[in-house]
Amino acid sequence: MTHYRTGPHTRFDIKYHFVWVTKYRKAVLIGEVGVRLRDLVREICRTHEIEILQGSVARDHVHVLLSCPPNVSPSKVMQYLKGKSSRKLMMEFKHIQKQYWGRHLWARGYFVATSGNVTDEVIMEYIRQQEGTEPSDGGENFQVTRS
Repeated sequence: MTHYRTGPHTRFDIKYHFVWVTKYRKAVLIGEVGVRLRDLVREICRTHEIEILQGSVARDHVHVLLSCPPNVSPSKVMQYLKGKSSRKLMMEFKHIQKQYWGRHLWARGYFVATSGNVTDEVIMEYIRQQEGTEPSDGGENFQVTRS
């Protein structure tokens, strides 16, 4: 059975797989820095009601699978995680501050993909099979329910 989360007026199961890397792929996320980053990610996620399903801190990148509420977009999640973690790690570890004198620990972009229990094809077939729908009238797959 799928683990649905509940909000004040919603039930949801929204999962994102995120990957982000250090600038220049420098291997600085080792030892105490990696442990501190893990703690910061946990703290940030707890603050925004984001559930960590799985995570991994490598030497130069981070992977996380997160269950997010519907009011938090993937870009906001990255803004929270990269922004706060970069600032805190730079303040706490002087050797990182020396390597990244431009005050940017993370590379600009990130990877995100949704995760779910059903494929796009299953959802499209489910929508196609809805009772009482008129057939599509043209080039797009968009039906209207008969009244």
